[in-house]
Amino acid sequence: MLLVIDVGNTNIVLGLYTPKRLVIHFRISTKKDWTSDEYGLLLRNLLSLNNIDPKGIKDAIISSVVPPVLPVIEDMINRYFNISPLIVEPGIKTGISILYDDPRAVGADRIVNAVAGYEEYGGPLIIVDFGTAITFDVISKKGEYLGGVIFPGIIISSEALFKYTAQLPKVEMTRPDTVIGRSTVGSMQSGIIFGYAELVDGIVNRIKREIEGEPYVIATGGLVHLISSESSVIKKVDPFLTLKGLKIIFERNKTSI
Repeated sequence: MLLVIDVGNTNIVLGLYTPKRLVIHFRISTKKDWTSDEYGLLLRNLLSLNNIDPKGIKDAIISSVVPPVLPVIEDMINRYFNISPLIVEPGIKTGISILYDDPRAVGADRIVNAVAGYEEYGGPLIIVDFGTAITFDVISKKGEYLGGVIFPGIIISSEALFKYTAQLPKVEMTRPDTVIGRSTVGSMQSGIIFGYAELVDGIVNRIKREIEGEPYVIATGGLVHLISSESSVIKKVDPFLTLKGLKIIFERNKTSI
């Protein structure tokens, strides 16, 4: 089996692939102060609870946007699974051209998403990823990574409201019944859910005016279901897009899994 790992600022998403399918996936919190032993014990316990033999894992690939955590996860894979993982970094084969001013500055997760998105849906394509930040990535009809947009994520914004205002509370991330809030909590939920939906629609429509062809719009990320149903432009939700991309990149760099 192939172990795929995407290290994000808030969560680490892991998946196990056979050559044909995703067998299981896990989402754990990103702990910047954890050691490789702590991550190793957690992963081994998750595998044991799901009756998965670690000896069946033969290869691994990692993408990370958290530099301090990457070497910890890499060491964990080496020590607990006796595997030297492939790292998504400059120089790796992706199969797409990156037309960013500085290709090295593009987050690994954005490249992985672009690879999976173009492989599965073709181009032109817009990928909206609802993570710690909300990112919009644009891929041309030819499969070129054109660039995109980065915006503060839902959790960041809601935490800022709580932190920097004297009377606004933390709120549950759920859809309110009406846009017009009749309580402080309802008003905040309306602003977050409907406000971000309008943000997504507005940014996508602006992107459309700058590229050739009518792009297909897909969404992914841990908070995707909060907003996707309220958006008029998102056509498809693919929660495992990043894991798919990691598998594709691994296959383009290794002969077998």
